[in-house]
Amino acid sequence: MATLRLILGDQLSENITSLQDLNPTDDCVLMCELVEETTYVPHHKKKLVFFLSAMRHFAQQLQRKGVNVHYFNLDEALDSFSDAIERVLNTPSAGMPSFKKIVVTHPGEYRVLQQLKQLKAVLKIPLEIRPDHRFLTTQKQFSDWAKGRKQLRMELFYRQIRKNLNILMQDGAPVGGQWNYDKDNRKALPANLAPPMPLGFKPDAITRQVIKMVGERFPSNFGALADFHYAVTRTQALQVLSHFIEQRLSLFGDYQDAMKQDQPWLFHSHIGLYLNIGLLSPMEAIRAAEKAWQEGKAPLSAVEGFIRQILGWREFVRGLYWLKMPNYKHENFLQADRALPEFYWSGKTRMNCISQCVQQTKEHAYAHHIQRLMVLGNFALLSGLSPKEVNDWYLLVYADAIEWVELPNVSGMILFADAGYLASKPYAAGGAYINRMSDYCKHCHYKVKEKTGSNACPFNYLYWRFLDRNRQALKGNPRMALVYKNLERMSENQIGAIRMQADSFLGKLDKGEAV
Repeated sequence: MATLRLILGDQLSENITSLQDLNPTDDCVLMCELVEETTYVPHHKKKLVFFLSAMRHFAQQLQRKGVNVHYFNLDEALDSFSDAIERVLNTPSAGMPSFKKIVVTHPGEYRVLQQLKQLKAVLKIPLEIRPDHRFLTTQKQFSDWAKGRKQLRMELFYRQIRKNLNILMQDGAPVGGQWNYDKDNRKALPANLAPPMPLGFKPDAITRQVIKMVGERFPSNFGALADFHYAVTRTQALQVLSHFIEQRLSLFGDYQDAMKQDQPWLFHSHIGLYLNIGLLSPMEAIRAAEKAWQEGKAPLSAVEGFIRQILGWREFVRGLYWLKMPNYKHENFLQADRALPEFYWSGKTRMNCISQCVQQTKEHAYAHHIQRLMVLGNFALLSGLSPKEVNDWYLLVYADAIEWVELPNVSGMILFADAGYLASKPYAAGGAYINRMSDYCKHCHYKVKEKTGSNACPFNYLYWRFLDRNRQALKGNPRMALVYKNLERMSENQIGAIRMQADSFLGKLDKGEAV
């Protein structure tokens, strides 16, 4: 009796647990492009191309190794995993064996897990859900670590996992004598420093077919289809990792928080989408960076910063997601309810930083973490945008967005919607931060050094209005004590002017007027 092995769209690894005991002679791998998965949010066109092309290439890779793959594409019009499994089990075909059980690896999204559990209850054969070993920590390890803690701090978790896995460690202590080199990684990009272009790939016949299909089936979805260049195979993803280690890692640490006009790529690795879909493993990326430091090709500050993003934040937010779902999705500590402004789709605003980040997101289904956190996210926080609308936007616009990584970063890190369970304070900032870390303000209609008035940078008065509006909720936070002392030093006239201008701006936002 054979096993039917269901591979989800973000599980494109031959080392996935659902394939570990594969018998190529008898077993069958099931992969399916589902209507529900492509439409539960209206994904960016390039995100759809990336996922669907990578899935088709992975199926082809397995077939070349003699694996029996049953692949449904979108033309089959299957809505759910249940539909796909039912079609396989109930449609006799030549050479199709009888299956004794179905095996699948634990999904990355809570809603998919619920679907699989419901399916398990009605199937006539067993459905086995196996753990996902592509992560460096288990859900139980994280929940054990989090037990009894009122707040979770990534830094403490990161240190523990570094010890456990012996990464950048020597004789039980961190190499270099420090756990964290974040303070060394906050430099603005010099005007005369030109980052190397990222490694890209010309679409092959499979990808060209997917691009055509996405253009025809999803013409109104957000984003551009032109110039698709992402890796869609493991071989290509490994080349991207190697290219980053050789050409970008040495300066990644210095400039990981920097932003520059018309420069979307900078010194970042651009491998998050490959890690999240299974084309790369986290440990091979970590070991590649660690080796670069050992060989003197990159400074410790850059290597530690890169590894912290993978071993620290990536593992941390995944653990928090599964610990707190499903309630985490509905957190809204600051009672934010403003609708998402139209310029998050069009990029049409006089705020140059927002325009730059939206336009780059629209073109590439990518923006680096500071653009997401301190420009797009910061504006959402200061303006009181609805967590649901902001989460939906981040989930659909970025090629690396799967809910387990998107939701904690947005609700916890960006919007402080969980009351500080993830982040020790709101990541709120005025225009000075954006000006310090970018050259966006030099090209802006607004004046970053003006606090109020018709030419003032909106981030400035929105920042103080945010503090004023959320005084009761935030004043008791120890890390907010200094900024609230500064707020209290302002005169009633100053605060009145800030309130008036911020409320006027937000009123225009609500009416859809140009800002």
